[in-house]
Amino acid sequence: MEPINIVTSVITPLDRKNVDTDQIISKEFLKRIERTGFGQFLFYHWRFDAQGNENKDFVLNQPQFKDSKILVAQDNFGCGSSREHAPWAILDYGFNVVIAPSFADIFHNNCFKNGILPIKLTEAQCDEILAKGLAKPYSMAVNLAAQTVTGEDGQVYSFNIDSYYKETLLNGWDEIALTIKYEAQIAAYEAQRVAY
Repeated sequence: MEPINIVTSVITPLDRKNVDTDQIISKEFLKRIERTGFGQFLFYHWRFDAQGNENKDFVLNQPQFKDSKILVAQDNFGCGSSREHAPWAILDYGFNVVIAPSFADIFHNNCFKNGILPIKLTEAQCDEILAKGLAKPYSMAVNLAAQTVTGEDGQVYSFNIDSYYKETLLNGWDEIALTIKYEAQIAAYEAQRVAY
């Protein structure tokens, strides 16, 4: 995983509630065996029509949001099935941060495990940010160490995060990297065990 601390970007305002994982990455695209390559299918049935043409009205297809790293949505983001492909698609598309009032638990945990920072702000705060982002391109700076999100207009929003997840994201540690930190102790234990 890549470490996350400061993420500065124009936000992508996805003004929708109850965005489920089948909308994030539809079932017909789950045949890949790698964790990469899913970004092209993110929100596929919203981004494209039945003939595969871009839906110009959908936010991800609008040029001002190209290369955005911060996705802002409404309540209950990532509900539905527990497919880990959903955060894979979000990260592969280029988003490092998702801001919403609430997340489905499994999706929320999968974000942390895959190097995405999910930030919970209040519904009123998300409404305010979405309104700014829909009115015109609106940039924000996310500071994980300080646990703040700062808008280009100087508006600051604070967020809470579990200290364990904060440390793993700041250092870019996944569960394998955390295990490897104890490689010397594991090797010593294995050597002692073999001796018996």
